Amino acid sequence: MLSWAIAFLIAALVAAFLGFGGVASAFAGIAQLLFYVFLVVFAAMLVMHLLQRGASSVR
Repeated sequence: MLSWAIAFLIAALVAAFLGFGGVASAFAGIAQLLFYVFLVVFAAMLVMHLLQRGASSVR
């Protein structure tokens, strides 16, 4: 799960660079939306990883 979380963090950073940096001005709205989507997915994957790690230490 941690590798997926890192992958979505990288995707969010790329989308932020394109959307907020003015590099792709024609697609800025889409890139900004993707930034927020990938950021939410990153947070969800990170929480799932932490919960699984905590559950495995209880056993």
